[in-house]
Amino acid sequence: MAIRSIPVDQRVIDIDSRRFASVEKALVELITNSDESYARMERAGGHPTGQIQIEYERHRAGALLVLTDQAEGMSFERVSAILTYGGAHSPLARGEGTGRGYFGRGLKQAVYGLGHGWIETIRDGRYSRIELFRGDNGGYLYEDGGGDRAATPHDHDRLGIIEHGTRVSIVVENAHANISLFRTLVTAVRDNIYLRDILARREIELLNLQQRKVIERSGRVVFEEPPASVLLGPDQPGTFSHDGVDYAFTITLKRAIGVELTLKGDERTNGLVVISGMAALDCQLFEHENQTGTEYLFGTVRCPALIAQLGKGEAIISDEREGLNQRHPFVLAFGRAVSRMIAPHVLAEQEKLKHLERASTSDRTSHMIENLLHHMSQAATHDLGIVLPSGADTQEADPTAALRFSTPFYYRKVGHPFRVSLLIDPDQIPADAELTFDGALPETLRFEPLPATLSLRDLADKTRLEWTVVADEPARGEITVRAGAYWAWCEVVVAENATGHPRGDTVKTERRRRVPRDHGLDMFMGYEFRALPGDRARAIYDPNKRKIIINTTAPTVQLYVDGRGYFRDTARLLLAELFMDVISDELARRILERSGKSGDAQAFHAAKQEIVRKYGSDIHLSFLNR
Repeated sequence: MAIRSIPVDQRVIDIDSRRFASVEKALVELITNSDESYARMERAGGHPTGQIQIEYERHRAGALLVLTDQAEGMSFERVSAILTYGGAHSPLARGEGTGRGYFGRGLKQAVYGLGHGWIETIRDGRYSRIELFRGDNGGYLYEDGGGDRAATPHDHDRLGIIEHGTRVSIVVENAHANISLFRTLVTAVRDNIYLRDILARREIELLNLQQRKVIERSGRVVFEEPPASVLLGPDQPGTFSHDGVDYAFTITLKRAIGVELTLKGDERTNGLVVISGMAALDCQLFEHENQTGTEYLFGTVRCPALIAQLGKGEAIISDEREGLNQRHPFVLAFGRAVSRMIAPHVLAEQEKLKHLERASTSDRTSHMIENLLHHMSQAATHDLGIVLPSGADTQEADPTAALRFSTPFYYRKVGHPFRVSLLIDPDQIPADAELTFDGALPETLRFEPLPATLSLRDLADKTRLEWTVVADEPARGEITVRAGAYWAWCEVVVAENATGHPRGDTVKTERRRRVPRDHGLDMFMGYEFRALPGDRARAIYDPNKRKIIINTTAPTVQLYVDGRGYFRDTARLLLAELFMDVISDELARRILERSGKSGDAQAFHAAKQEIVRKYGSDIHLSFLNR
């Protein structure tokens, strides 16, 4: 029995191990090793079970990960050798195999990346165990157990290995490793691009353990391809040339139907999985990677020549071992050929976007826009004195306020109770609407009763709500009430120098010729991404719907709408510019109408510039991702 240092440059192990501070990445290595062992048995004429069992015991600050297969198993010499060789010394690099070995991160790096562990294996009736751990000085060590011995029935029973096979156990103790939930781990295995092909030919199952007892089983893990239509193939043949030699590949390209694909990461479902031999080397769309119109495209490219080049020692894989090396001439020629084949279908997807009728935004962006429109509607009424007539956008409309306070400004004396009155015209507000209240009211400003959400139906025939308000010291507050498309706002100030005899807080509700300034009907009720064929404007204001329409047929808008019909969050600056242009245009037009200067281009330009100067920063700040 001896403890030795791993006979590989310690710095190399250290760098690789950092890449493996992930249960999911370690599992990819372990599963791939088992797959390659089964493949060697098949090439030798055997009929292995192909079973790979994964046990996962999750703890609060760590986990135990165990993988068992019924494959070849390893002799003591072999299991010792795998601690030595790197990619350049793998069977693939020596031309002895067809696995992903040269591309693979080592088994030892998987163990050290997560913490420590041990390998137990049975082959030809012999049992071997090697433990991997780190010394007090941080060095990478292993203990060989003094060699192999005869395997006993207890060994087979304890390991769950029927005849021959290997069991790898890893204790996850790296503080930087994420301790995944069991179902998250199942999903990660199911969707991992490097395991996609393996899942189809091996029986992989995960077991959830607590105190070494099975509490949940995943069943056989299988990748479920999304519903799709075939665009190329299946297995459409293609060729490319490099150094005067022609190489063959096949491609299957599909378009997902009614399902969103994952666009990034090892669990990506969008893109072409590049397979060579039994190895999944990458997932991408080559020259069309990250292009608009590719969001629904996926498939497989099979190119035997890639693994052959890898076996010759060519740097087909990137230095980071995260996919194909795009700078290698062989990969470059291959990528160009694949890109040419899929180009017509990418262009067809992009053409569809030019005729996209509708688009949408993320919830976060939608929330930003709603806040902005509400803010600018309030600014139109409070700051600029622009009030939309209720019921229609005409001067002849019924001017009776649907919702308003008796005065927009209550200035009252300290210690003197007073009434705040909200006037309601139920004929103009939908019967199923709710009155909701919001505002900034300090604790010293006491409302009795407290404003609370009310259903319009609960008000019965009431056209007035009243609160008694009092403050024993100077205070200021605001209150906003909304009902459907209508809102009203008032400011309440309690001051020492106010008069104790204000005018009455009651106001008659009969029709007036002038709309009360404290009544608000939102000028900007919402927004839409909609096709406006023939309209060259990027965005317009629809006065009937009181909405801002973003034109999806405008080239600069199309550029930021992906194949799913989503406006990209990264293009919020463009939205800020569009909203600022439309809002300032509409507000300037209404200001000129009110002053009788409609048609005066110079006055319009000056009014618009003043609005941009006053509100431009607010509009842009609305789209910052805070």
